[in-house]
Amino acid sequence: MREDAASELTRLIKVKGLPAEPVVVEANEHERAALATRFGLSQIDYLRAVVELEQRPGAIRASGTMKASFLQPCAVSGEDFSVEVEEPLYLRFVEAEAGNRLTAEDTEIELTSEDCDEIDYSGDAFDLGEAVAQTLGLVIDPYAEGPNADEARAKAGIVKEGEQEGPLADMLRNLTKD
Repeated sequence: MREDAASELTRLIKVKGLPAEPVVVEANEHERAALATRFGLSQIDYLRAVVELEQRPGAIRASGTMKASFLQPCAVSGEDFSVEVEEPLYLRFVEAEAGNRLTAEDTEIELTSEDCDEIDYSGDAFDLGEAVAQTLGLVIDPYAEGPNADEARAKAGIVKEGEQEGPLADMLRNLTKD
């Protein structure tokens, strides 16, 4: 959870009396713009998650799907290109004082799917919106290449790993013929 600032996508869910129906978290225009700034995207066109909540012993389990569409700058050319993602959500919200924390004498632990993506909360509510925002941040590939990346490399004289140009490369290619 973000400690440094308020979340751009806050959706507080009360721990007692969890909704029986799936919760829909959909970012509005202002929230999408703020999240785009946070994650270095040019724009977010769509961000929506549908999440089922289930009370479990010691935790609240959240499962569902997040879908997003955004414009991201190419890591090579800097040109924007469109990305669409659909990501499953499997989260556990655990009260901060009750969380499973390692102690100094713990040397080896085994993680199960129940242990992964655990988010602490305190008080009588947890922020499902921030969890969706963090999931979006994790699926963004910071090194994604757009459709014109190879053209931009060629113009800049940058060669992909494994591709070589020049007299030595020509000589090596001729040696491997036959």
